[in-house]
Amino acid sequence: MQDLIAAVAKRRFVVLGRAGMDLFADPPGTKSETAETFRADLGGSSANICVGLVKLGCEAALVTSVSDDAVGRFATNRLSHYGVDTRYLRVLGGEYRLSLAVYESCIENFQNVIYRNNAVDFQMTNDDVDRVDYAAYGALITAGTVFAAEPSRSASFRAFARARSAGLPVIFDIDYRPYSWASADEAARVLSRAGAESDMIVGNDEEFGFMAGGIDKGLDKARELASQGKLVVYKMGEAGAVTFSGGQEIRTGIYPVTALKPNGAGDSFLAGMLASLADGHELRDAVLRGSACASIVVSQPGCAPAMPDRQALDDFTASRPDPVTG
Repeated sequence: MQDLIAAVAKRRFVVLGRAGMDLFADPPGTKSETAETFRADLGGSSANICVGLVKLGCEAALVTSVSDDAVGRFATNRLSHYGVDTRYLRVLGGEYRLSLAVYESCIENFQNVIYRNNAVDFQMTNDDVDRVDYAAYGALITAGTVFAAEPSRSASFRAFARARSAGLPVIFDIDYRPYSWASADEAARVLSRAGAESDMIVGNDEEFGFMAGGIDKGLDKARELASQGKLVVYKMGEAGAVTFSGGQEIRTGIYPVTALKPNGAGDSFLAGMLASLADGHELRDAVLRGSACASIVVSQPGCAPAMPDRQALDDFTASRPDPVTG
């Protein structure tokens, strides 16, 4: 645990995974099918994590492929706008396309339509991850989507090995998206391998349950992984989270808000927790600050633009009562 915190304290992260474009209906409360106006901004789980980290005072470099078209250039420009390091982006022509998410700021009957046909981020290769100067970073982060198809799957496991050889811990957000996978059995096998090769694992109860073969087995799966010396965060939505570290089980609550949407919460949680650990907060407080980031993001339109900076996070936690457990 101390080695992980020391690595995170360097505030420099290399992140594997997708960038995308988000289109969200405007104004808030408008359903997508009746909207006349949509706002556009950066999306994609790994890109969102990068933005969250940068806004909270860290550095983040994204390793991925983007399409050689207007949408790919849009995402690249937005990454630069937020201060994310784009040196490891590879531009790929042909029929590969950047991911597109169309959603709404409307929690009732929320709709999120994902377009990932010929997703360009799955074309990340061994050469792409070999270009990374791992020694320049404190930790490697990835979301589980990178493992859903080749060549991204093999390249990501290669990046794990190269990071560990360079002394970097591997931080894994399970981020299971069924629509990205050929089968549930394949996903369970591959994501379990990724968990076994990671030093820190973050996921919700459904994701751990999926890896374990049943949601009722998810908590035991988290305990099993923690018993191998890993830092494990088991999220339970409104019921808060259980963090496993060094034989301890730390239970924390959430900060209730009026949500506009559910997406972006997990990305912001991970960024907030890691940045708070880097700032010297104790583990329990870092988890709570991650939860606060998640609450901030779901209460505002968009994902990347909703990620809080330090001042916004401090103001939010100072103005709220103690977090609650559902």
